[in-house]
Amino acid sequence: MMSEKNIGCRIITGHIRPDESLVNRFKEFPVANVGDCMNRTAAVHQDIRPINQAKLLGTAFTVKVPQGDNLMFHKAMDMAQPGEVIVIDAGGMENRAIFGELMINYCKLRGLAGVIVDGAIRDYDTLSQMDFPVYARGVNPNGPYKNGPGEIGVPISFGGQIVYPGDIVIGDADGIIFIRPEDAEILAAKTEAVFKMENGIMDTMGNEGTYIRPWVDKKLAELGCEYITK
Repeated sequence: MMSEKNIGCRIITGHIRPDESLVNRFKEFPVANVGDCMNRTAAVHQDIRPINQAKLLGTAFTVKVPQGDNLMFHKAMDMAQPGEVIVIDAGGMENRAIFGELMINYCKLRGLAGVIVDGAIRDYDTLSQMDFPVYARGVNPNGPYKNGPGEIGVPISFGGQIVYPGDIVIGDADGIIFIRPEDAEILAAKTEAVFKMENGIMDTMGNEGTYIRPWVDKKLAELGCEYITK
């Protein structure tokens, strides 16, 4: 007989984290370079912004909460391991904060790699000065409820992207991208090539004052672009 499942209120443990060395392959790459190598469709919604200047890199510890409620985030803070990023699907609601200064200080104390929420935060003045990555969709002083339910360790939706426990999380001032561990090795190699190419272009511009792009005229020719001299 199949046991009853309490879908919507459950905690799933035991997800596999990628090796730290694989995660660190993305340490120096801009999010934009990674996104270019993912066909430019992988970034989360642009309204989810960094609260401070700390670089975000780690593996996803997923949490789904009802809008305006943080019971499962409280549980997640005790469960997540050093190097993990707590990724909270709060339904995009901005009129009630999911966390603030107190909870983020505890996450930092535990060695977590960041907290990101598709929802709101509070205590902005303090969080904006911290050396600990925090991203959110909005800011609101209204505090959260603590009634539940919620889920931990399940696939979630975050800013228009699907996130699985153990995904690599990378973020900078441009935004956030999630990377499936099975894609990470080849994606890191592709991103490194793009990173080196762009640095080479910048060096050429600085040394020679040129930015050669033959593909521009080729594309215009394909379009049959008309040139008119007056």
